[in-house]
Amino acid sequence: METAHQPPSATEPDASLVAALARIQRLTGGVPSEAPPIAPDAFMPVEPRSFAEAQLTDSHVESLILKFLLARGDATGRDIADQVKLPFVMVDELLRDLKEQRLVGHRGSAPMNDFLYQLSDLGRERAQRYTQHCTYFGAAPVSLRDYVAGVHAQSLTTQHPTVQNLCEAFSDLVLSEKMLDRLGPAINSGRGLFLYGPPGNGKTCIAERITAVFGNTIWIPRAVGVDGEIVRLFDPMSHEETPLPSNGGLLDSQKIDKRWVRIRRPTIVAGGELTMSQLEVTVNSTTGICEAPLQLKSNCGTLVIDDFGRQRMRIDELLNRWIVPLEKRYDFLNLPNGKKVKVPFDQLVVFSTNLEPRELVDEAFLRRIPYKIEVTNPSEDEFRRLLRVVAERFGMAYQSDAVDHLIATHFRQPQRPLRFCHPRDLLLQVINDCKYRGVPPEMTREHFDRAVENYFAVL
Repeated sequence: METAHQPPSATEPDASLVAALARIQRLTGGVPSEAPPIAPDAFMPVEPRSFAEAQLTDSHVESLILKFLLARGDATGRDIADQVKLPFVMVDELLRDLKEQRLVGHRGSAPMNDFLYQLSDLGRERAQRYTQHCTYFGAAPVSLRDYVAGVHAQSLTTQHPTVQNLCEAFSDLVLSEKMLDRLGPAINSGRGLFLYGPPGNGKTCIAERITAVFGNTIWIPRAVGVDGEIVRLFDPMSHEETPLPSNGGLLDSQKIDKRWVRIRRPTIVAGGELTMSQLEVTVNSTTGICEAPLQLKSNCGTLVIDDFGRQRMRIDELLNRWIVPLEKRYDFLNLPNGKKVKVPFDQLVVFSTNLEPRELVDEAFLRRIPYKIEVTNPSEDEFRRLLRVVAERFGMAYQSDAVDHLIATHFRQPQRPLRFCHPRDLLLQVINDCKYRGVPPEMTREHFDRAVENYFAVL
């Protein structure tokens, strides 16, 4: 399964056809003649023309349709096609066959040469048998072969972020040029990265913004079919959908395979709650639906292991699980039916910790994490600069005398280390105190004194 078949991707349409479509759209009020064309993504899955081209069988689609009608009661052919995300022409032909087999019947007619379908007694019995194995009746699955090809086409290894890309991605953070120069090569490698250092210096913020350096969007399947099992990949809790804008015309020239969904490059964060089960295909014993592991959901993006060393699972278990994928860039997953499949491991894995890495992992694992970057405390100049940035964001005027008092009295004198999180946290304390007292929020010595008294009470 390693050698991937390249799924069809969108190609440049014929110039005469584009001109004809544009003329029709102008005449029908679809788009104005001066509307700029939408820039296509580097990879776009194209709508299949047959079940064979979609790597599906009639039985696969039949089970989805019958289970959908069992749950819905009745639906038009176009509603069914929209549910399984396949072209209506293909679904309509299958529905006619199901009607001839007396599995479905017409309850009435629908617009545009369509019908309202419902299950027969025979169809209901078969749908119930399908449901006993798995209750899933969403989008038809994409084959593992096409998914692998899609990952390779959108791989992080094909992206080469520049200094400008990093500056744009981290524009809302105060990072030194030295830090950006260290992050740049690590991000370009598309491999493992260790961020370590004292708490409160923005390691998690840095890790979450790394994905923005690699292109904005990718395409992923809603579900992947593997040896008869359906693994749900698209997760609204982890993925942000960014659909293509409608062309607004009479004819739809974007023949996109609707089994795929366009999302922002994923950034998936797993903290102390991470367990071994989240790294394997999990199956709901009640519904029979399989859920993809975290590393599959984060392919072509970033997987952040936050608070590394504080997970509920043992560190050596996590290291042993990923020591090969980190080096080989592929992983093996166990399916509920007992089969093992090879899948891409194509993401930048960021380990973020405030513990010393050498005390957590051995040399063999550290060798597979080529970049180890310490996120140090800010200098006084960076601290002042960040206070100014945060104050402007909160709509407060920057008062240098109050800041001088804050640093001298509450940091330099008690020898308290500066942290990147302090400007935001202290100004929020000031704002809340001012709201309570019914005065406009502003930087003053008194406000900073009260904020520090609360914030550093046990620190």
